[in-house]
Amino acid sequence: MGLYTGFDLHSSNSYLEIIDEDGKRIWKKKLRNDPTLILATLRPFKEDIAGIVAESTYNWYWLVDLLMEEGYEVHLANPSRIQQYSGLKHGDDEDYAFWLAEMLRLKILPKGYIYPKEQRPLRDLLRKRGHLVRLRTSLILSLQNILARNIGTKMNTNRMKALRTDHVAPLLAGNDDLSLAGKVSKDAIDSLSRQIIAIETVVEKKLPLRKPYDFLLSMPGVGRVLALTIMMETGPIDRFPKVGNYVSYCRKVPAARFTNEKKKGAGNRKNGNKYLAWAYAEAAELARRFDPAARAYYDRKRRRTNAPIAYNALANKLSRAAYYIMRDGVLFMPERMFT
Repeated sequence: MGLYTGFDLHSSNSYLEIIDEDGKRIWKKKLRNDPTLILATLRPFKEDIAGIVAESTYNWYWLVDLLMEEGYEVHLANPSRIQQYSGLKHGDDEDYAFWLAEMLRLKILPKGYIYPKEQRPLRDLLRKRGHLVRLRTSLILSLQNILARNIGTKMNTNRMKALRTDHVAPLLAGNDDLSLAGKVSKDAIDSLSRQIIAIETVVEKKLPLRKPYDFLLSMPGVGRVLALTIMMETGPIDRFPKVGNYVSYCRKVPAARFTNEKKKGAGNRKNGNKYLAWAYAEAAELARRFDPAARAYYDRKRRRTNAPIAYNALANKLSRAAYYIMRDGVLFMPERMFT
């Protein structure tokens, strides 16, 4: 007899439901998120369990790893594609766990990608780098505003990030309060810069750019760190059957629905990988600044629309190009991208 198991996973507990091959509910229980307890609970059914489903929540790593190491066939449900069970008027944890198991039984479960356990720590380290970069950017903008308001000066971002020379302190030396605000901000910026450099050093030593991902370096706006980020967040490129699937996953397509040329609502703009969205946004900004062909494309778009849409159009182009580079193992072809 084949059994199907659904886990409705929460921060401190999970609701477990087991159904048989006919969809009949045969066992259910709310459990603490205790590995020993979960394995002991599943043990009497282990020989008959054909598959287990856990939803791709923020804390799925430990549960999926635990079950896979015990030899269970585990599936990760993609929550953004799960439709509510239409047969339910009232829903709770029990019903949701049942619906996860039922979708697996019916072979209609929208599955997510289970990223290899051994590669996740470095991927998460790169994510931490991105977090620190965003924090540093907010501090830089705040400090630039302080300078603009009080002395009418706008300082170049690279001068503000300089570690060897403090270009900020002399500008605010005439006022103790402003001087302290500048010092605190500059110290925080420098501390974050050092931590960002430390992460980059570790990642670049431990994580080589594998073929065909090394060809990403031929793209405008993409350096080694962005290429590593794209490689780690993308995973195997063949899990995306078409370029549109990948670009959508990167959040680089409009989240809108139209009928008869009229907008009828918006989709989920957060559906996809926010780290890839950030990576291609960064690449678009760097390409716009330093690559003539990318700049020309951006300017053409900018003349017909506004800056955010032009940026997104350039980021969309870069994500599409990256898909073919990774899929086909070819270098970037500007003549095909910007025509």
